[in-house]
Parts: sequence; C-alpha cells; structure tokens
Amino acid sequence: MKKFTFKGVLDGFRSSAPQPPRVDQEIVETLRPDHFTVAKTFRHGFPFQPTAVAFDPIQHLLALGTKSGSLRLLGRPGVDSHMQHETDAAVIQIQFLTNEGALVTATSDDSIHLWNFRQKKPEVVHSLKFQREKITYIHLPLQSKWLYVGTDKGNIHVVNIENFQLSGYVINWNKTIDPTRKTHPGAIVHLSDNPADSSKLLIGFNCGQLVLWDLRSRCAEIRWQATEGLLSVAWHHEGKQFVCSHSDGSLSTWQARQQSAKPFSISTPHAKPNKDGKLDPCKPIQKVEWKGLRTTGEAYLIFSGGLPHDTAGRAPSITVIHGKTTTVLEMEHNVVDFITLCESPWVSDFQDPYAIVVLLQNDLVVIDLLTPGFPCFENPYPMDIHESPVTCCTYFADCPSDLIPAFYSVGSRTQKRTGFSEREWPVDGGEWSPTSCSYNEIIITGHADGSVKFWDASAGTLQVLYKMKTAKVFEKPRTKSTECSGMDDDPFAIQLISLCPESRKLCIAGASSHIILFKFRKQEATNETWKLEIPVNYEHLEEGGEYSPDYEYPPRQTIKTEVASEAKEVGPLRVRTGLQKKPPGFQAYLVCISIGLHGEPSSQITALCINSSYRLVAYGTECSIVVVDTEQRVCVLNMMTPDLYGSADPYQRVPRSPKRLNETSNEDRCRSPTSDQASLEEVDAKEDQQQEKSRRHSVPWRKKKFSFRKMRLSNVKAPNKEMLNFEEAPNAPTPTPEQPSPAESASFEEAFEAVEEVLLRESPTEEVLEADSPSPVAPPRTKRKQRPQTLSLENNQPEMLTRKVSSPALNMKVRDLRRVEEDASSWDAVGRVMKKLNKLDSSFSRSRSSSMSSLENISNESVQCLAFVDSYTRKSDSSPCPTLWVGTSLGSVLTVMITQPVSVEARLTTPVVLQPCGTIFRLKGTILTMSFLDCNGALIPYSYETWKDEKQEASKERSKTCSVEARPSISPTTTASTSAAEQFGDRQFAVLVSEKHARVVALPSQNCVYRQQLAETNFVVKSEIISLRDSICLVCYLSSGQLSAYTLPSLRPLIYMDFLPLADLSFQTSKQGIQGIVDPMLSIWGQQMFVNEDTDQIARTFCFSNRGHGLYLCSPTEMQKFTVSAEFCQSLNEMVGEMFLTREMPEPPKESFFRGLFGGGSRPLDREELFGESSGKASRSVAKHIPGPTLEGMNQRATSASSEVSRAHQMMVERGEKLGVLEERAERMRNEAESFSTSAHQLMLKYKDKKWYQL
Repeated sequence: MKKFTFKGVLDGFRSSAPQPPRVDQEIVETLRPDHFTVAKTFRHGFPFQPTAVAFDPIQHLLALGTKSGSLRLLGRPGVDSHMQHETDAAVIQIQFLTNEGALVTATSDDSIHLWNFRQKKPEVVHSLKFQREKITYIHLPLQSKWLYVGTDKGNIHVVNIENFQLSGYVINWNKTIDPTRKTHPGAIVHLSDNPADSSKLLIGFNCGQLVLWDLRSRCAEIRWQATEGLLSVAWHHEGKQFVCSHSDGSLSTWQARQQSAKPFSISTPHAKPNKDGKLDPCKPIQKVEWKGLRTTGEAYLIFSGGLPHDTAGRAPSITVIHGKTTTVLEMEHNVVDFITLCESPWVSDFQDPYAIVVLLQNDLVVIDLLTPGFPCFENPYPMDIHESPVTCCTYFADCPSDLIPAFYSVGSRTQKRTGFSEREWPVDGGEWSPTSCSYNEIIITGHADGSVKFWDASAGTLQVLYKMKTAKVFEKPRTKSTECSGMDDDPFAIQLISLCPESRKLCIAGASSHIILFKFRKQEATNETWKLEIPVNYEHLEEGGEYSPDYEYPPRQTIKTEVASEAKEVGPLRVRTGLQKKPPGFQAYLVCISIGLHGEPSSQITALCINSSYRLVAYGTECSIVVVDTEQRVCVLNMMTPDLYGSADPYQRVPRSPKRLNETSNEDRCRSPTSDQASLEEVDAKEDQQQEKSRRHSVPWRKKKFSFRKMRLSNVKAPNKEMLNFEEAPNAPTPTPEQPSPAESASFEEAFEAVEEVLLRESPTEEVLEADSPSPVAPPRTKRKQRPQTLSLENNQPEMLTRKVSSPALNMKVRDLRRVEEDASSWDAVGRVMKKLNKLDSSFSRSRSSSMSSLENISNESVQCLAFVDSYTRKSDSSPCPTLWVGTSLGSVLTVMITQPVSVEARLTTPVVLQPCGTIFRLKGTILTMSFLDCNGALIPYSYETWKDEKQEASKERSKTCSVEARPSISPTTTASTSAAEQFGDRQFAVLVSEKHARVVALPSQNCVYRQQLAETNFVVKSEIISLRDSICLVCYLSSGQLSAYTLPSLRPLIYMDFLPLADLSFQTSKQGIQGIVDPMLSIWGQQMFVNEDTDQIARTFCFSNRGHGLYLCSPTEMQKFTVSAEFCQSLNEMVGEMFLTREMPEPPKESFFRGLFGGGSRPLDREELFGESSGKASRSVAKHIPGPTLEGMNQRATSASSEVSRAHQMMVERGEKLGVLEERAERMRNEAESFSTSAHQLMLKYKDKKWYQL
C-alpha cells in the first residue's frame, strides 16, 4: 500500500492544475555576454584646456597636450589619436623624436614619459619621475638620444631616452653662474644647442641670467645678464646671435661669441612714447622664434604678446616681423603657445617657414605665411563643437541613407565660408583610407545660443553637415528680462531634441519653456511662422456661495485659438511676425510657448516626443503635460500631472497657496525652512487676515508655503491596490525583495483604516470651508465661475480662427480639506499613522533640488518620459489603438488614449480627442525610458510619414507606412509564441525602466512578467533599448560609473563593467555653482533622496544608439564615442588611421669650404662619450624609473620566451644524447653486420668449388 504523505497531496494538486508554458521558454534570446565589450572608440572636438603643442616636421604630425594629462595626435583628416597619462597631471611640454615615431612629454607631477606611436594605438614605453626637483624645461637635439632636463633649482640633468636612465653628467646651477653672484638664478626656462656648435649649450634662467655652457670642458664659457625677466630664447640659424623675449614686452639681441654687459640691440616693438617721452609699459612677450628664409635672405621674427597695457579691448595677438613689415594678427582667445612650421628640420640651415600653428585657449589656428595678408587655413577637424556650449545631444546610428546627403546639400548652400587660404592643410601626416560602412551615423547637438548642428559621424569621423539657428525665429531681445531670472542666462538654449528621421520633422525644446517644430525643405521658402501660447496654471474659484457636490476639481480647461493680431505677447520671447524668408533646410513651422500669468516664468520642459504619423507633438514640464496637434495647429491637451490619475491618485498632494506677485518678497523667497517653522503662527495669522479680504485667482502652478495647521481631512480614500503594485501573472517569477509582501499590504489596509477612522471621528457633521484656509482646495460647491484659458495662435490671416476644444472630464473624487477645531491627541495619532504609511511606501523619489522642500509631501510631479505607440490601454482591449504613454518623476506610468479621424480629409477638420485611461504602473525612481515589443520579442517599429518634397509632390496624398529601418528582432518558435498569445491574450510587452528598476509588462493583461533591480545604493543616469546583432537589449549607465546590459524581454543580466566615474562628468553641473556631484543618500520616512545636484544635464549629453554605439560629452569641448559591441571592437583597428609612415630624413646642410676652414660651420659632438658610462652613475635618489606597461609586458614575454627556449634547449640536449646512443647502437650493428657479411663471404668461397660429396 502506498504511504500517504502531505508532500504527495501537494504534488497531486500541482499535477492536476494545468501549467501554462513560460514566456522565457518560447522566445529565444541570442545575445550572450561574450557579444559585449566596452571600449572607448573615437574622440572628437577641441582638447579642453590645452597647455602645450609640438610638431614633427618630417612626419607632419601635430601633438596637443592638456591640463588634464591627455594628448591628441593629429594628422590628415581621419588621422586622430587620443592618449591619456595614467595620472591627470598637466602636460607642460612636448618634444618629438623627429621622424622616429615617438615623442617625450613632461608633466606637472615632475615626470617625463616616452610615447611610441609606430602602432595605431600609442603606448607609454618609459617613465621617469624626479623625486627632489620640479621639471621646468626639456630639450632634445635633433637626432640625439640624450634629453636635457632643466629643473626649478637651476640644475640640468641628462637622460638617455633609449632606456630612460640618468647620466652621471649633471650641470649644477652654482657652476653656471658668476662666482660673484650672491643670489640663486631661479628656474631653468630655456635650453638649446648652438646651431653652429652642438657642444655649446645655452642655458636661460628666469631671472634673466644667460649662460653658454661648454659641454666638453664642463664650464661656463660666456655669461650675460638681462635687466628684465627672461621668458624665451631663439637662435639665428648661423649661430652667431640669439634673441630673447622679456617680461616687459621687449626683445634683446645678443652676440654669441663675445661677453658683454649690454645686448647688441634691444627693442620694444609695440611700445609708444607717452607725453613724458618714455615708452608705455607693455605686456610680456611669452615666446619668440627666429626663422630664416632662403629665397630672400630676410628672416621672420614671430612672437606672441607684447601689446601695450593701456590698450582697451585689444585682443591677444601674434606679431610677424618680416623685413621692414610688421603684421599684428589678432586672435579671438588667449594664446597658449605657438610653433612655426618649416620645410627643413635642421636648425643650422635656412628653415623656410611656411605656416604658424597657434594654440589658443578655445581654438586651433594655422596661419599661412606664404600668402599675402597671412590668411588662416580652413580647419578640417571638428574643433568648433564648443562654438557655443553644448547643452544636449542626440545620436542616430543606422539612420536612413538619404539623410546625410540631404543635410549636406542644404548645408553647403547656406554655409559658404570665405577668406581662408587656398593652400592645402599643412598638417597632413599619417594615412587613412575611408572604410566602407554599411550604415550611417548622425549626431545632433543643441547649444546654449539656440543653434543646432548636424554632424556626420560615420566611419569614425566627424564632419559638420548643417547648422541652423533657432534664435532667428524670435525677435532680438532688447534687454535681459528680469522676469526670466529663474531661467538660464541663455533664453534660446536647446534642452531637448526630437527628430523623426523618416519624415524629417524636427522638434526642439528651449530654456524659455518653448518648443519649435521644423519641417525640412530643399528649397528656400517665404511664409509665416505660427505661434501657440499655452498657459500652464490651475483655475482657483471664488470662495463663498453654494456649490454642487458634483463639482469637478480641477475644472475642465477651455482652449481657444486666436490669430496673432489679437494675441498678447507674454514672456521673454517674441516670435517674428509676417512673412519670413527661410533658407533651405529645417524651416520653422510652429512655435509653442508655455507661459505663466503676470509674466512669470513657466516650468521648464522636461520631456519631448514627436510622431509624424499621428501629427502630434507632446511635451512635459515640471508639473504638466501638453499635446499639440501639428496639423490643425491647436493644443488638444493641457493638463496638470496630478489630473492624469483621476480619482486614483496614490499620493498625498500638498496644495499650494496662490500668492500675487506683489505679495512675494525677496525675504520670503530666501527664508529657510527652519525660520518658516519658527514663525509659523505669525504667518498663519497674516494669512487669515489676507484671506478674508482677497479672492482666489487663476495663478500658475508654482511652489508656495503650506501650513499643516490649517489642513483637515474629512475623508481619505485608499489607493487602488492594482495601481500600487503590478498584478502578478500566474507564471511570474518570485517577487523581488523590493515588492511589498502580503504582511505589508495588510499594514497598508490597517493604516488607511486607522486614518479614515480618526479623521471621520474628528470631522464635523456640517461641511464648511472656512475663509481663512490657505490652500486652494476643491469644496463641494453649487456653482462655479469659469475663466477660460486662451491659447493665441499667431498668423496674419484675414479671419479669426476660433474653436473650443475641451479636454475630457476625469471621473475623480477628491475629498475636501477642512479646518475644524484642533485636537492634539487625534492629530498626533494621524501623524504616527502617516509616518507608517510613508515608511511602507515603496516609491523612490530623488530630490530635484538640495532644499528642504524635498522633505514635504509631494507637490510637483514632472513628466520625464513620453512615447507614442499603437498599444493597449485596458485589459479588455482586443486591438491596439494610438496611445501616449507618460512616465513621471515619481515612478508612475500613465496612459492616454488618442482618438483621431480615420480619413485624411476628416483629419484636417475633426479635432483629435485625448482621454486619460487611468491605467497606472508604478516603479521606484524616475521613469527614464519606455519601449514596446511584440509577442515575438521584437521591437515594435514606430509609425511615421515619409518625407516628400512639397513642391514636387504637393498633389499626391500622404501615405502612412511603417518604418523601413531594419528593426531588431528575436527569432522565436512561431507555434509556441502563437499559442501563448492565444492562451493569455497578450500581444505586446511594455518595457518600463526607471532609475532603480526595470519591468516587462504583458499587454493587454497588464501582468508584470519580468522584473530586474538595476541599482541598489546608486541609480541609473541613462538607459535605452538598443539593437545589437539582430537582437535587442537594455543598456544602462549607473551613477557608480558602470555600464550594464540586460536581455529582453527576460531582463537577464549580460554585463556589468566599470566604464566612467560620474565625477568625470561633473563639469556640466559646476557652471551652476555645484562643485561636482556627490551621491550621499538619506533615509527620510522610508524615502531615499539625493541632496545634491541632479544629473539631468549629464543625461541630456549621454546617448545610447543602435548597434551598440554610444556618445557622451567628456569635456565642455570634446565628445567621446564608445561601443559595447565586441564585433565592432574587432573591426575598430581597421577604421583607425596609421600614424607613422616610413619617410626619409633630409640631408643635413653642406658646409662651404671657406666656412669650414675658418671655423664657421657646425661641429659634431660625440654625446655618447660625454654622457655615457664614462660620466659615471647618477644618484638613485634623483629620479625613479617606471617602465611602461608595454615594456613590462615585453619583459614578461621575453622572460617566458627565454624560459621556453631554455626548456627547448634542454629537451634538444636530451634528444641529442638519445640520438647519440642510437647512433652508437646503429654503428655497432653496422660493424656486426659487416663482420657477418665477411664471414659469410669467406665461407662461401671455401665451399664454392667443392662437390656435394666432398663436404
């Protein structure tokens, strides 16, 4: 008999119930962790805060160093390499090993580094760190392996660059100066060889002391003393004279072969005599160069600085003196350094200069010396990304193929640059061949001045295609308005960009709470720009009187459109009226401005989305959502965020007491929360007096003080449980720890019941709203005064277009807030219960400011994410319909149903109706992105209208098509997925991602089928659903600096790698006065909050795109591209240009017979004999040698190789011994065989002639 057990009974129950197949068994996810590799690929832009520049005259390569320790090697367009020192110490000087594929850098941490760029990825070979002295200057003679290093103590050390070992040859400062000198000469500011005699080293100290040191005799040959501080020195190519630049703006020339107390000549090029006959003081001449020209024999004297101090408004300059002509070239930014490009690398010959590379603080300028007027070369590098500060970026990988030619065609016609040199760009080193890329990439950058730039980022390059200025849509502001003090100083700054690539419709959101819709046209057009003013405010009704219990709160908004002639301009921006001539490209079609009453600034725009198929534009602000019909040019939805919930609002909102502008003082705005609490009774008394004399008016939605002492709740309705948590599918995974347990749900119910019981016990039987209540609540009233909100539509049409479009009323039941007699004990109980509720609440709220207002109950809820899609809004839906999905800063996801006419003709006249559906999903943290998958797990393509040239196809009907873009898809088992869809009725997956969690919800059943916690102590800064290897995945960048990826739809983790510390991007918030980003977290009433600056600005410049590509703003002037695709990393080496090419060194100049006879020619120097082993060994305490990672790897490989060789040698020896033994055996066997053969032969001969019978 079978034994009865409790486990067997449970197993029987489980087997009897039908088990539905799991979704993860039906959809085949092809992505694996080995498909991902995180790597930085290309860097574009101007190096931020440059400090040094160098040029290789043979390889024609340019090197730029920065304050952060980065290096950029530039050659011909496409040859661009970025390098970074291990430390972030500033690069103070760069020296090329001419035509050897290497360079030496000196950094501010007193280290020198040898870089090798013979391979495509440059690497550090050696490093040498000085222990006791600071490096101030380095000098490497041409074709020499000995580097001179000057220090702040006035000493000069010699380093062998082959092994980075110090030589025993040291030039001490006390041996160079005059014995009679009693003071230290200071730091070394210059080192150079005499062009005619390399055994003579010219040493310059910052005090003005000059010494010609004889390397052979190890003594000072000649000394000079300048009256002013020394900044730089330049030799004449003959080696007989040198010129010095000084701190007083003067140039002094000295004879190299005679010692004199005074210079041969002294001049102050830009000084002018004043009334007293003395020269005006001038700025220092930071650097001077003296280059000879073979054709004319006249030399070029080039220097930076030296202008008079009292010249007001004079820009930084480069001065070129050629013969008797002096040319001053003014620069737009401060000059950091410059270098003259010459044909010959030999300093002892005519060098024939042909260009000047000027490194400015924010630009790189190359001046043509061979063209009259010295024009500039047109820079082929994308160095003007920061022409105006970048405020947002959008990255499109695998965009339509016809988009780049279209942008380039209009850009080449509208942006014709003149005044540049006709000669070719002189920095043309390296080799790069454009690789054929199967897809195009476009980057769109928005800037602080309102300009938008379109860049071609295909095949690792960056080239500007087209630029437009949105500020031209508006009139020029006369003065800076004080009304927009809450905004940035740039009213036209671009904050958000939304582009539909297929329809070529562009929508941008600006800092002045405005959006502009652009349409792309190839031809110039003359038309008007429509304007739509959209107020964002609540309607507060008059107090007193009798009202109906059916009163709606908030009331419906009445929207009306007016023509421009009768519209009242409100706000800092005014749209240009009348016919406007618009160049080819994106032409402004509609401008929407969100305004507040009384000229107050409205809320900033936080989300933007455009859909060309629906012909709608939606944008969200800090407190509302607006949807505009671009076809009829009307606002079809203007609703505060709390109104989207209807009667199912889960949050306890803090009503804000409206206050007129004249009642608001600076004292109130600057008051701290503690002072507000201290003076609570006084404030309430004043409010009681003011409320008796005033009526409520329609005011903008803005933050005001709220007194809890005046608030009473007459009834509290428990939130909908379906709204607070996802409904679990029968086969859903086990809830994660962050989900409320059944015990917690019971606690919710008990807490709400307790609140309701206490409040109902304290409520009066007669509901009366007292006049001194400071909060604009919704009482039960019998009549109301409607104040329609007007939207003015601006255009000079002969007739007025007037039509009322009402947003649908929501079925909401909002209880009144009452003021009754206070009972301390009752409200203490309420406070304890509310704290319990807040503690149990699973919502995550990251404070958008560092003020104490974040500790109050929820008052503002901003819209952070928007998505148009054909989807399901209710569980009973059988087919998808147009919807708008809204994600908020409190983690709520709400849906809005869109009802629009089917026919094209009716679409022009019939209004579009938007109805909030009440479907609510809640996650922890701000909603970052939303995407939708079909039942096979493939990304649902968005619908759009194809772009058509209006002039050529004006008569043709528009056609609605699906995206022709190759959408990523997952290859499932078709039968299994179909059966699942039939069984569950789910035909879509909605992927909802917040700062903390990710959820996959099946639609229309609204079951949460997959969930994943993305971050615990940190949060997600940016997330996106991208395509990769014909599949899709979720990629996230975390505030802790990691990149993570997850499969879809199962949200299985793929990678979690260190990528970029968030502190490296803090420069984007420091300009607002925030010193970096800090992530301390506080736990207040169970809510986790950040008390420092938010990362919204960083997220606007951090982009993910298809095929695993990404982009972020690594500095205010540079963009860094990266990838998470291992397949792309394998082909990355082919896309990078070749830096080093084998080129022959030009022959040194030949000396004439008489010049060599009389000692005028250059004399060779055997530096190996002077600085080699014969000079002794240097002290180990002077500097420490640090081998580079490449050298360490080579040493390790060499060690392993030597061990392998020794082991192979030992095996060969053993094999040889064995072969020797075998050889001996073979020899012995051969001898034995020969003896046997001899014996057999003799025996044969013996019996050869005998008969058988003779044997």
